[in-house]
Formats: sequence, structure tokens, C-alpha cells
Amino acid sequence: MESIARISSLMETARELTLDAAQATRSVRSSSRPLDRNQIRKLLDSRNDREVLEGLRRVISMMYRNQKTPPFFSSVVKNVASPNIEIKKLVYIYLIHHAEQEPDLALLSINTIQKSLSDQSPQVRALALKTMSGIRVPVISQIVSLAIKKGVADMSPYVRKAAALSIPKCYRLDPSQLPQLIGCLSILLGDKQYYVAGAAVSAFLEICPDRIDLIHRHYRGLVRKIVDMDEWSQLAMLRLMSYYARRCFPRSAESTWQPQQRNTNVDEFYADSPDAGQARQVTIGGDLLLLLNSIKPLLQSRNSGVVVAVTRCYVDVGTPEYVKLAAGPLVALLRGAQDIQQLALYNIVSVCLMRPHDFVKYASHFLVRATDPAPVWELKLEVLTIIFPHSPIHVKSLILKELEHFSRGSDKALVREAVRAIGRCAQSDVKTAPRCLKLLLSQITSLDGTLAAESLTVIRHLIQQDAEGHAGTVVRLAKNLDSASDPQARATIIWLVGEFSGMNGDDNIAPDVLRILLKDFPSESEAAKRQILLLGAKVYLHHVNRKREAPKAMEEDDDPPQDTDMHPVVRLWEYLILLVRYDSSYELRDRARMYKSLLGVPQLATLMLLAPKPASQAPSPSESRRGFLLGSSTLVLAGGGGIHGLRGYEALPEWVEAGKEPDPRLRDQDDGGMSGRYGGEKSAAPAAGDMLDQAATSRPPPAKANGLGEGVGVGVGAKTLDDWLAEDNQQEDEESEEAEEETETEEETEEETEEEETDEEDDEGEAESDDDGEGDGLVKGSFKAKDGE
Repeated sequence: MESIARISSLMETARELTLDAAQATRSVRSSSRPLDRNQIRKLLDSRNDREVLEGLRRVISMMYRNQKTPPFFSSVVKNVASPNIEIKKLVYIYLIHHAEQEPDLALLSINTIQKSLSDQSPQVRALALKTMSGIRVPVISQIVSLAIKKGVADMSPYVRKAAALSIPKCYRLDPSQLPQLIGCLSILLGDKQYYVAGAAVSAFLEICPDRIDLIHRHYRGLVRKIVDMDEWSQLAMLRLMSYYARRCFPRSAESTWQPQQRNTNVDEFYADSPDAGQARQVTIGGDLLLLLNSIKPLLQSRNSGVVVAVTRCYVDVGTPEYVKLAAGPLVALLRGAQDIQQLALYNIVSVCLMRPHDFVKYASHFLVRATDPAPVWELKLEVLTIIFPHSPIHVKSLILKELEHFSRGSDKALVREAVRAIGRCAQSDVKTAPRCLKLLLSQITSLDGTLAAESLTVIRHLIQQDAEGHAGTVVRLAKNLDSASDPQARATIIWLVGEFSGMNGDDNIAPDVLRILLKDFPSESEAAKRQILLLGAKVYLHHVNRKREAPKAMEEDDDPPQDTDMHPVVRLWEYLILLVRYDSSYELRDRARMYKSLLGVPQLATLMLLAPKPASQAPSPSESRRGFLLGSSTLVLAGGGGIHGLRGYEALPEWVEAGKEPDPRLRDQDDGGMSGRYGGEKSAAPAAGDMLDQAATSRPPPAKANGLGEGVGVGVGAKTLDDWLAEDNQQEDEESEEAEEETETEEETEEETEEEETDEEDDEGEAESDDDGEGDGLVKGSFKAKDGE
């Protein structure tokens, strides 16, 4: 009969599996076939779990396709008491989504959800807690608060994690519940399970990020758990610890680099520091050192956000040695997808602006690839120009060859950025400036107008840095004026000639260049005409100033001599004014009248036209992002965020002043998660997980000794194994004494024989007691071995 029942149960199980597979296949085939509302309601009202599950799947599918599903509210919610966990999940999803639209009907299911908080399955209890906190009906805020308090004391860490994640939801629902929520949060922050503590940190940052007094006694425990947490909790922890370090660990600029003798007590406690065996150590606190060393393994995380967060922590609260450790993992992020590459490069550029030496050995990783999109190669070129002055000769040569190759490409945007990068390299390193200038001069005759114009712009910046040393360069540019076809390139060359028109007196090429340009003035571009007009004004002004400085002219009066109209420069200027007078450009005619009036007062014209121009500097495009936190949106969108960042951006606070920091002894008061003992929020009861851990690890006082050593007790007032064995021996002795008394009364004549027999029995009893004592010792030894394990 038993075999028949087993076979029938197996057949029933096979039937259920077959029906489930058929239902799944049918749902896949018929998923595209919509059902009307009556058919869906019929499925939801069925007593078959499979049909109810099919109906719920269709309703959830309609809900996520933005179709009308509120009419099914009553039919769906009545399945909230189903024992099927899959049905419960779908009902809870639907309930959370529509509770705000039907608050009255949603309240009818609260009692059923509350009953699920006492279910035997931790998964059901956690799911009920998540659902209750997700129903955004303010009336149930106190019920949610009580449910969170119950979840905090739950035996299952899975439920306690759900309670931690429910705290921010309850706070958003009713901010007046903050005192009770802080009490629950202070317990969860000290939870032994790392994933519970990680969720508690996320909740802490959302509801009370300024209450750092709750963190003091849990600081070291949280720091040690950070390696085991999930990625989201690690991000929250790193953000919290950066803020905590700035508020609690004083640090001055001069003491950051000052070596000192290390504290032996601190070294013993934080023996995992990188320089534990050295006599010289950066003067940072032991607790901060614990943080910096504990997050070091996170640099190998598979999550790019965690790597960036660790780097941010090292940059904001660490030392340059730790920042150097993060350079390699940051560069490793360039092996990821293009979007990750771009975000990683933003952070690399920000760190590189502070520590360019750390990225020199990774220069080959920033070479531009043919498949790189525009935002990626722009940032790569920027990194190359930042590390260029700090690189050895062979790396500089590699970078210049790379930039020269892309400056001759077909992509105009890439050509422009490559030429600008060459200019930034030349400005940052004076020794390589001649090589960069030679490279740029070879490109001004290019048929590509974009390349020629950008090259001349960069050349102009380089010439302005050392005007006297580049007089020959200006002459070379003037010779290439006929071959320069781009309007902007011609305008740049003409402007440079005008800047050098006052050198060497009459021995200057500027008047002759002006004469050549006036031959084809009507066919020049608008930009070139403006520069020709400015060149003519400068040449004429230099001529006037030289005549005024002549000795004969100074003896007569301060006005120019009357025969200057016969000079060729005066004729060129009058001819230029005549040409501009009949030009079609209003702006050009207005400029000519302004220059003519200005030249009537030579002193004023000298101040306006011949004033020395400061050398142009081409800073890194990311200079505007300097100072923003790594990993923040403001760092990426700094152009739109301004100097204060985007809305909602919060910078880290300044380092706390020495003497105003919290007492370091607060971090020594670790009460195992029980709050309220050292000035924090007092909790009503300790967490259930802590009670279990204490019960498992607690050791009772030794039991009463039995002559063979300390007893192995199991609790206060409990009998030990030695006590039980001693009682058995005592009973045997009492029974033997009673037998002796009976034999004495019955056989008094055989007294001597009985005494001998009793002596033998006593000897045997002693031997037995000795054997029992050895057995006790062996058992006790085994228990001690287990305790030692």
C-alpha cells in the first residue's frame, strides 16, 4: 500500500509539472491575444492558483503598458491572502502601484498584510514590510512605523534589511515619525550583518545625514564591513565616510606631510596599514588610516561607480600616496563600454589636473582610436596635454607624433582639437616649443582651411609669448601669405605683421606687405579687409611717431612736418582710406572714419592701437570643472552648472579645526548595536540578530568543581555533566550501605565473612569510581576542545 501511495504521489507531481509547462507554453503562444475585462476578472476570481496567476500576469502586463487597470482593483486585492508566494508578489506590486488612486480599498488589505508580518517565512515577512511601506497613504504612517520597529527586532537579517529600506519610505510618508525612525536606525547601524548595516547607511543618508553622533560608536564596525557590502551600500558608505572624516578628523596642511614617530598602540590596532613597518608615517589619525586601508580592496571592484567613489574618498580625505594607488584602477575603466569610458575620463581628467605625474606611465592608454566617439577622444587629447610637460622625452615624442597624425586627418573637429592640443603642449613646455612651432608652420600652407586657420591661431599665441625672438617667424608667415587661401588664416597673418610693424624702424616688412595687399583689396574677404585697415593705421601711426621724434621736428613744434604727404606711407594710407570709402560694408567704412579721427591725436592713437597685448594662454578645457566632487553630475555637466554646480550639488565640508572635533573616545564605545548608552537614541529592545549572536557566543561562569578540574556549565543554575555523574555515584553508595545493614541483621554469625565481602565490594566501588572519574575527564576534555574550536 505504501508503494502504491508513493507511485500515486509521483504521478500527481508529474501531472502538476505537465500542467504548469502546458500553461507556460499556452501563455507564451497566447500572450499576444488580448482578453476582455470579463475574462480577466473570471481568471482573477477563480479558485485555481494557476488561473489566478495568469490573470495577475495579464493585469501587470497591462499596467506597465499604461493601460487602464484600476477597474480590477477589487478582484486583485482579494487575492492578497493567498498562500501562494507568486500570487502575493504580483498582488503587492499591483497594490503599491494603485494604492494612491484607491486609498480606501487599499486600507482594507492592511490587516491581511499585517498578519503576513508574523508569517513563518522570512521572505513573506520582508515582502509584507516592503509593501506596507510602499503604500503611500499617510493614514497608515504609524502602522508602518510599528511594522518597522517589529522588523528591526526580527530574527531574520533579510527582514531587518527590509526594515532598513522601509525607513526612508516611512519618513517621506510622514516626517513626524522621525524620532521613532532614528531609534530604529541607530539599532540597525550596529547590526552584525553587513547587508543590514549597508541598507541602514543608505537610510541614514536620506533621513538624517547630519546626525553623525549616531555613527561614532559604529564607525569601526561599519568600516570593517564595507568590503562585504553590495555595490549600492558601498557607494553610500563611501559618501558617508568622506563626510564623516571631514567633520571628525582634524587635519592641517602643514601636518599632512610632516613625518612623526608612530603610536605603538595605534600600530598594533591598525597593523594592516601600508607603511606599518616603517618609522616614518604621515600624521593622520588611526581611525582615518583604518578607513583608507579598508577601502583599498574596493579598487578591484567590478562596479565602475565604486572605483570612482574610492578615488573620490582618497582625493578628498586621503594622501597623495593613496591617490596614486587609484590611478591604475581608474585607467582600467577605459576597457569598458563607451559611456563608461567617457565618465571615467571626466574623473581621470579631474584627478590628473591635481596629480599629473601619476598618469604618465599610462600615456599609451590615452591614445586615440579610430572607433572613439568625439567626447571620448576630446578627453583623451586633454589628458595627453596635461601629462605632456611631466613626461620623459620618449613619451613627449610619442604624444607629438600622435597629435601630428590626427592634425592631418579628415575629421575637421579632430583636426582642430589636435592643433589646439599641440599649442597647449608648446605653452606648457618651453623646450619643445620650437618643435611644436615647426610642426605648425608646416601646416599653414595646407589646402584644408580649418587646419591652416587653427595652426595660425596657435602660432600667434606662441609668438606673443616671445615676440622679439620670433621676428623671423613673422617674415616666414608673410612669405606664405599668397598661398594662404582661408580668410581667417590670411587675417591672422596680417594681424601678426601689424603687431611687428614697429620693429627695426624703417627696416620693416609691414609697409611693403600693405602695398601688396592693396593691389587686390576689393577681392579680399571681410575679415581680411578689417585687418588690412588696421595694418595701414598702425603703419601710418609708426611713421608719424618717428617723424615727431626726429630732432628737427622736435625743435620746431610737436606737430608732424608739413611735407609728410610726399612719403610713400602717407600715400598708402590715403589710398587705403579712398578704397574703404567706396566699399559696400558699413562696418568697414565706420572703422575707417574712426581710425582717421583717432590718428588726428597721435598720443591717444598710440595708446589705443600700439598698446602691448598680453600673451594668450590656452588652459585645459576642464579647468572650469576643477574642485567639483568626483563622480558627481556637476563634474560632467560643469558647463551648464556654473561655478556653484547644478541644483542639489553639495560640496564636502571643510576640515574640522583642531580642538573642535568630537571626542575620539566615542568611537571606542561600541555597544553591539544597543543605542542610548553613550548619548545616542535609546532603544526599547535590542535587535533579534544581536540577541542570537550574544546567546551563541556567550560563555557562562564555571560550574562547581568536582575534584577533577572546572566543570563545563551550560548556563547559570544549570547542572553540568559532572554533577549528574556525581549524583549517580552517590546513589550507588547509598544502595550498598542499605544492603550491608540488611546482611548484618540477618547473619550476625558470619560477620567476619561479610566484612571481607564488603571490603571487596568497596574496593570494586572505588575502582568503578576511578573509572567514572576518567570518563568524566575525557568528556570534559572533549567539551573544552569544542569550546576552543
